[in-house]
Amino acid sequence: MHFDKEFDASGLSCPMPIVKTKKALSGMTSGQVLRVIATDPGSVCDMAAFAEETGNPLLATAEESRHYVFFLRKG
Repeated sequence: MHFDKEFDASGLSCPMPIVKTKKALSGMTSGQVLRVIATDPGSVCDMAAFAEETGNPLLATAEESRHYVFFLRKG
């Protein structure tokens, strides 16, 4: 999937992946896509809730060799 910016939150525990994702999205323009990589299993539920609460659609979620990958579109 095409993305405009990537943020690697590997090794960060809750709530830091969400905090850092929010900061990364704030520097992007509407319509751009952010790819987030995380290792915290809780980030799966957290990222979905964050996307819904903030209006930044979660386009896709994948698990790749013990990493969780998320694609969010800046709302």
